[in-house]
Amino acid sequence: MKNHIKILMPFLAALIISLLPIPTGLAPHAWYFFAIFCGCIIGLIFEPLPGSVIGLISVVATAMLAQFALFSPEQLAAPKFNWPDKALAWAVSGFSNTTVWLIFGAFMFAMGYSKTGLGRRIALWLVKALGKRTLTLGYAIMLSDVLLAPFTPSNTARSGGIIFPIISNLPPLYDSKPNDPSMKRIGTYLMWVAIAATCVTSTLFMTALATNTLSIGLVEGITGIRLSWGEWFSVTAPAGILLLLLVPLLSYWLCPPEIKKGNSIPNWAAAELQAMGKISRNEILLLIAVFCALLLWIVGGSFISTAMVGLLVLAVLLILDVIKWNDVLSNTTAWSTLVWYATLMAMANALKSVGFVGWFGGIMSSHMQDVSPTIAMVLLTCVYYFLHYLFASSSAHATALLPVILAVAAGMPDIDMHQFVLLLLPVAGLMGIITPYGTGPSPVYFGGGYLPSALWWKLGAAFGILFLAVWLLVTLPWLAFLQS
Repeated sequence: MKNHIKILMPFLAALIISLLPIPTGLAPHAWYFFAIFCGCIIGLIFEPLPGSVIGLISVVATAMLAQFALFSPEQLAAPKFNWPDKALAWAVSGFSNTTVWLIFGAFMFAMGYSKTGLGRRIALWLVKALGKRTLTLGYAIMLSDVLLAPFTPSNTARSGGIIFPIISNLPPLYDSKPNDPSMKRIGTYLMWVAIAATCVTSTLFMTALATNTLSIGLVEGITGIRLSWGEWFSVTAPAGILLLLLVPLLSYWLCPPEIKKGNSIPNWAAAELQAMGKISRNEILLLIAVFCALLLWIVGGSFISTAMVGLLVLAVLLILDVIKWNDVLSNTTAWSTLVWYATLMAMANALKSVGFVGWFGGIMSSHMQDVSPTIAMVLLTCVYYFLHYLFASSSAHATALLPVILAVAAGMPDIDMHQFVLLLLPVAGLMGIITPYGTGPSPVYFGGGYLPSALWWKLGAAFGILFLAVWLLVTLPWLAFLQS
């Protein structure tokens, strides 16, 4: 019964908003589209159905009501304007977005890590090499995430699916149990380092979090600004690398482990590696493919798009039989994400085409005319960051708030929009740390029993403020330097 209510909520929200008086200066069709868009966001927040289904329903509803919610009377009255065909073309427009296919290609990389066992091997290598001391073990966990992150757009798959299953075996070696005072011996420290590190790597690399590429697609559709993989990394590297170096040490101070050193963990990792055997042909081929893709993402922007790199490497992996076509077909997460983000791209981009973004941006920016561009960028970034307390999905967060934030910034003529989006977009990864539901793997670690609710909220607030402070203090001057 509760789920039935959740299913009705998006439709009721859209209906109620559509019946409200149309704001002055906004075309009726733009207001009706906004009502459908709000219904989509309500659905993404409460998730009565999978996100891909909600996105599909939203574009279908909009296309069916295109005469009222997508096209203006002037467009409909134009000669040879076939609105049913135009509506269909709009509904599937998200599938032509390059960032959608970049996400899809990167998901196949993540599948390769899992299928070949390379991801597990990398993590075990690092645990074996650095596991004698608890602090260096924290750095091993962080480095494992760094090495997997550029090619794993789902931090749930990366941290929750590869790293968590490995490190969950470590606390029992020192009799550190979940939901027990003994969790402080080592378990709490390891789990917090893992979730904090994956939030930072999700910011450091464009392809480490699907929301990053979703946001880039939204920015391109709304502002026309296009960001490359290399440009993203050149901006995020100073703050991101600094935070990665700090995370294990700060965690060591703020949730200090009682066990400082021992041989049990590296011995366990050595036994696991021995059981895996020698590195396989497929692991070696995947490793080569990973380095080639990284090289093309960094230096190949002038002759190959980032999305095409992912699809090219996928084709090579299929030819070499590293992964099989049935593996691709059975990767429901990748296909679901493809549909989800393609439909969200179409919905969010239409906010601009119907005129809502320009109208809203003009109203909001008129109240910020006396604020300096730098202060305005900082304030808007902070608002975007801390409103994540209201969202359990970074994708829903970006879809709901990013067009609004961009509209406000675009209405202020002194703001450098290119600089602003480089400051704003990467915080999608960092803000995942603030709540036990803030990012994909958070529920996995929260459910592990080593991070009680009260502790998570306390550490989340401390690390969340620290992450944002370091990001702003380091990145703002760095952006100014890059543009000088």
